[in-house]
Amino acid sequence: MGFLSYLCSCLDKRLKSATNHGGSAADEDASDTNGLFFQLSTLQIATCFFSDLNKLGHGGFGPVYKGLMPSGEEVAVKKLSLNSRQGIREFTNEVRLLLKVQHRNLVTLLGCCVEGPEKMLVYEYLPNKSLDYFLFDREKASSLDWMTRFRIITGVARGLLYLHEEAPVRILHRDIKASNILLDELLNPKISDFGLARLFPGDDTHLNTFKISGTHGYMAPEYAMHGYLSVKSDVFSYGVLVLEIVSGRKNFDLRLREKADLLTYTWALYGEGKTLELVDRSLTICNKDEAAMCVQLGLLCCQQSIPDRPDMNSVHLMLSSDSFTLPKPGKPGTHGRGGHWTTTTTSALTNTITGSTNTALTKGSGGNSSVEDYSRNSMSVSSIDEGR
Repeated sequence: MGFLSYLCSCLDKRLKSATNHGGSAADEDASDTNGLFFQLSTLQIATCFFSDLNKLGHGGFGPVYKGLMPSGEEVAVKKLSLNSRQGIREFTNEVRLLLKVQHRNLVTLLGCCVEGPEKMLVYEYLPNKSLDYFLFDREKASSLDWMTRFRIITGVARGLLYLHEEAPVRILHRDIKASNILLDELLNPKISDFGLARLFPGDDTHLNTFKISGTHGYMAPEYAMHGYLSVKSDVFSYGVLVLEIVSGRKNFDLRLREKADLLTYTWALYGEGKTLELVDRSLTICNKDEAAMCVQLGLLCCQQSIPDRPDMNSVHLMLSSDSFTLPKPGKPGTHGRGGHWTTTTTSALTNTITGSTNTALTKGSGGNSSVEDYSRNSMSVSSIDEGR
């Protein structure tokens, strides 16, 4: 960790110099930081001076461009918007975090650029953009067959498990969503955009925060309403993402009217025993056992009761076991179409947020008793087209 601390110290010095004095960090010797820092001129040439033709998209803190380095390596350059009020903090946070974590399901940080007002992050380039680029496009969605979707669901779970339990420090992402899941050339997923992530030092399990950051529709209700942040907040977001991957639709879509709220609609289908009606119609071939299991898993992750949500270790176990029988999910903590969150009270949260992380593995949680538990090998389901 000494080398990483040294790199972070170098970053702090450059940020301080660039922010307070308007100086250029390019004058410092970059060789002593093992190539962590890129010169602005190098990135300008690599991106054709940040041409719109090379623009890959626009994240929460600025645009992202494709670049071609002199070595022939393709990179993605995230350019912090100059008018971003709180961008420096998030920029520093993302660099610090990505220096400490390495996993095949996390995007790889190659370096950064800090010159004058310019702050940039340089990542590995992933040719297939983000998951939402495929998932929510009727024509491109066909590229995501069921095997690919299940691999993405599993890969994101592995990445979150690493962040929550296996990384040098516990990290909460706080913004898990389809646009933050990048896909490599084989459509394998990598979690990106750590600008909103939070560190949980030591054995802390939760914290209170007055600053709510994230994306509406993915945020856990206890976090959105009361600022209670825990690993179960990421679990909730992951559950919403799983339902989106299975259904091929956004978590909230006004065009669908009474079916606009994906979580509420999924809960209704589950209660009626019509789970497979949620499956994306573009999937001509689908493992119905796995699809129904993923729907139930998504609902388990989105339960209103925080202790009843599985942790990511339990999620990974459910996904990797061929004979595991999932428990019945309880009522989801969801925002209704009127925009109001259904959630537990603040006092109840205080008592329950530190509850057992394995509750969902050992007992049901108040779901409809007429709905059967599903496992990947023991489930009996009807045709995937039934009810359509």
